[in-house]
Amino acid sequence: MMQPAMTPSLPVNHQTTLIPMLNNATIAQLRSLKLQGFADALQQQHEQADCLGLSFDERLALLVEREVYARNDRKRTRLLQRAQLKYTTATLEDASFEGIRGIDRSTLMGLALSTWIERGETVCFAGATGLGKTWLACALAQYACRQGHSAQYLRVPRLAEELRILHGAGSFRRWLQQLAKVDVLVLDDWGTGAIDASTRADLLEIIDDRSAQRATVITHQLPVEHWHAWLGDPTLADAILDRLMQHCRRFTLEGESRRTGRNAGVASKTKKTTQEAKS
Repeated sequence: MMQPAMTPSLPVNHQTTLIPMLNNATIAQLRSLKLQGFADALQQQHEQADCLGLSFDERLALLVEREVYARNDRKRTRLLQRAQLKYTTATLEDASFEGIRGIDRSTLMGLALSTWIERGETVCFAGATGLGKTWLACALAQYACRQGHSAQYLRVPRLAEELRILHGAGSFRRWLQQLAKVDVLVLDDWGTGAIDASTRADLLEIIDDRSAQRATVITHQLPVEHWHAWLGDPTLADAILDRLMQHCRRFTLEGESRRTGRNAGVASKTKKTTQEAKS
């Protein structure tokens, strides 16, 4: 009677060397599938002895958690790059309101944590030059990006030239459709410089697409009561102001110019810390 064939067993030392080879192949496949976080975490697990004592479910949960975190981190980085903020390092955490009246930290954080984006509200930062209006607008947009929202920074005095280029290239409509999907639009230096009829009409298109649907942040020195005169055309001005002011939060900053401070008006904690370290 024939004996059943026995499956040959691998030598112990061969089994030991096979495991790293299998891991390397798996990690390479994970990277080819663009699961970078998963691959990095798996590699770290095999380099840390305490992880080997975890159950399969526990290790898998850690791997998935790392991949989710990595994807969210890449998304935040991508959103911040696309936003093209004037002050890329502006954050709400770094904002200082010393010597500035009209807004404080709790008010700004309350705004950031509210549903202003989902409600499609307009936020206006008014005040003289050097008080940090643009910095605060960028910090608010940066916080929105960190929460997974898209943002875009536009400087109004340069907008006319940019719009002419878009119209000349025949890409204005496509650009307008893309801008309409942006969650937070920053319009910096609103009311600065003259505005022509073509730019006026384009502004109405931009604002109309966002009305009560997407959030807009405006910085300006020109008082709101003079916007109508700046826009010029009474009919278009009425339409633009009606849409902007439908759901609007207005903050008027007062105080001395802080241009010598960090990032156009907001005091620098870093500067203060450096001075303390030298003393």
